Amino acid sequence: MTPFILPGVRVLVAAALEEDLGRGDLTTDSTVAADLMATAEIVAKQDGVMAGGPLVAMVFDSLRADAVTVDLLVAEGASFATGDVVAKLDGWARDLLRGERVVLNFLQRLCGVATVSKSFVEAVAGTGARLVDTRKTTPGFRALEKYAVRMGGAHNHRGGLDDGILIKDNHIVAAGGVAAAIEKARLAAPHTIKIEVECVDDAQIDQALSVGVDAILLDNMSLDEMRAAVAKIGDRALVEASGGVRLDTVRAIAETGVDLISVGALTHSAVSIDLSMRLALVD
Repeated sequence: MTPFILPGVRVLVAAALEEDLGRGDLTTDSTVAADLMATAEIVAKQDGVMAGGPLVAMVFDSLRADAVTVDLLVAEGASFATGDVVAKLDGWARDLLRGERVVLNFLQRLCGVATVSKSFVEAVAGTGARLVDTRKTTPGFRALEKYAVRMGGAHNHRGGLDDGILIKDNHIVAAGGVAAAIEKARLAAPHTIKIEVECVDDAQIDQALSVGVDAILLDNMSLDEMRAAVAKIGDRALVEASGGVRLDTVRAIAETGVDLISVGALTHSAVSIDLSMRLALVD
């Protein structure tokens, strides 16, 4: 699903513009003539993966900058190199300058998420393990960041708490144990919803298997523990590994035979890709 049609994304764009512009762009309004036309290029200052291109036009639409045209030169999910022009813009110079920082902030963040996602995907290539994100996202940016994860070739876990049942440690404590939590969830959940439970040791895995569960999340287990868990569970449930997964450890985790690896770093630790906008006046 594309996030760009979601009302919340348009609200986010409007809020970003309000945050940056406030009562107006004092510098641009005082130094740039209202009748100047310009062209601009968004240039990559480092290698990366494209994500969020449609937001460029959304920003200028929200500015009511009708004269601005946007030409995206790198497809969503495609790689770009240092020095590449990823987009060209034409319009009134004042409009281009007013939207510059908001456009770059969105693109830099989402390209950063897509880029780190691709690096993790490449690290597990050929293993059969699927990389998924988490809910460790920037508040308000979840739909966009999860979209960027997909542009990097990884996959999405739950979009929110209403998107599936994942029984974690605190739920287990409150419910009175792994088996009790699963049974309570099964009674409450519609037949279309799968149930996953987080397990920290062999005993909890045994409890989960004894009452039947769709997926088991192995939380912060060693590689040997994961291999043993995969052998024990077999085809009785999907197996997900989670907990402090890094780029230098993800391959070894994938090779234990788990089906899924959830990586919070895809979003919470992604570093923005450096982009800049270069303006030139139109004769």
